[in-house]
Amino acid sequence: MDVEHWIVDGGSTDNTLEIIEANQSQGMRVISENDDGIYAALNRGIKLASGEVIGFLNADDVFENADVLKSVAKTLAAPEVDGCYADLLYVRENDLSHVVRFWKSEPFEKGAFLKGWMPPHPTFYARATVYREIGGFRTDMRIGADWEFLLRFFEKEKRTARYVPQTWVRMRLGGVSNRNIKNVLRNNFDTWRVCCAEFGFLPSLLFPIRKWIHRLKQFVR
Repeated sequence: MDVEHWIVDGGSTDNTLEIIEANQSQGMRVISENDDGIYAALNRGIKLASGEVIGFLNADDVFENADVLKSVAKTLAAPEVDGCYADLLYVRENDLSHVVRFWKSEPFEKGAFLKGWMPPHPTFYARATVYREIGGFRTDMRIGADWEFLLRFFEKEKRTARYVPQTWVRMRLGGVSNRNIKNVLRNNFDTWRVCCAEFGFLPSLLFPIRKWIHRLKQFVR
């Protein structure tokens, strides 16, 4: 299995590049220059990638084991499948073994996004052709563009993705969308706006509550 690993760095001025250089491996490529935020960096990675399948591993995330990409390749060997996703563990920032939340996903059903559901984006992989055909991430959204892309993929474009009941990623707590109450509220507002204005969906007033219910389930194992 051939793996191309692009590291897209936003012009770091700390010791990020030194760490990367000290840990260079085969297939790893690096680009470092100023960009317009997280989603611009993801779009840049999409354009740089030459493989048939594209996925993202954020700076604070790690694979659960060495077989994750093999599972992705096996799942997407089926030509009728456009993408795949799995489960995710939230862990302490300074202790990868300390699990705080378990994001157990499930197979997609039509209308699931309006009920507060979404798959864990760090576990999501899609064919490169998908990004060429339906586009990448919206850079006008500072928070929640991953949610918007997945909404577009599943609900509007009706693409096919397979759920794999395995844990693929450990994600450190402290992500941008959940960093503080302001970001949480902004994320809820943006997702509501996108549903109404961009896709013609009209979520109920319970939509934010349903999102929180899905999140609360992650604390029950």
